[in-house]
Amino acid sequence: MAEHLSAHYAIGLTGGIGSGKSTVADLFEAQGIVVIDTDAIAHQLTAPDGLAIAAIGQQFGASAIAANGAMDRQWMRELVFSDGTAKRKLEQILHPLIRQQCEHLAAMATTPYVIFAVPLLVESGNWRGRVDRILVVDCKEETQINRVMKRNNLNQEQVQAIMRAQASREQRLAAADDIIVNETDLNSVKMQVQTLHLQYLTLASAANNKSDA
Repeated sequence: MAEHLSAHYAIGLTGGIGSGKSTVADLFEAQGIVVIDTDAIAHQLTAPDGLAIAAIGQQFGASAIAANGAMDRQWMRELVFSDGTAKRKLEQILHPLIRQQCEHLAAMATTPYVIFAVPLLVESGNWRGRVDRILVVDCKEETQINRVMKRNNLNQEQVQAIMRAQASREQRLAAADDIIVNETDLNSVKMQVQTLHLQYLTLASAANNKSDA
C-alpha cells in the first residue's frame, strides 16, 4: 500500500455526527492505543500561528482571519457551505498539512497499532488505501438527531442538514470492516471496544511478523 500513513497496523475510525466517535476513541486510548484525531489536527493548523493560517489569509483574504489570529470558523463555515470551489480551495490547503501531521504522529507512536479518527473518512474517498481496516461507530439516525439536539442545542432541521452533508448511514456501513453499535449503554460499547482491541492486536502481530519475514 503506497499510500499507507503508518508503519504500524492502522485503523480508520469514523461515524456520523452524534454517533459517539469520541467516546470510542477515548476507550481505545484507555487501552493504551495512540489515537490520531484529524479534527484536532485541523484545529491546531487553523489556530493562531497555526501552519495553515498564512495560506488561508493569502487565499481568502483578511476576512478569513479572526481578530485573535485564528481562522474565523463561522465565516469560513458559511462560505464553504455555499461555495464548493471555496471548500475545495480550503481542502487543498489543509489536507496535505493534516496528512503530514498524521504521518509524523504515527511515526512517533510505539503502540502495536494506531487509530486515525477521521469524521469524514468515507466522504474523502482516499482513506481506504491509507489504513488496514475501517471501523464505523453506528447508531440509528433518530438517536443521532436526539443526541446532537441535546448536545449542541440545535433544532431537528439543523441537525438533519448537517447529516445530509455527510455520507449516509448506509454508505458508512458499506465501507466498514468493523462496526461498533452505540445505541444503548456505555458498558456495551466498552465490551465491543475490548473485543476489537484484542482482534487488532492479533492482526497487528500477524502483519508485523509478515513484514519481518
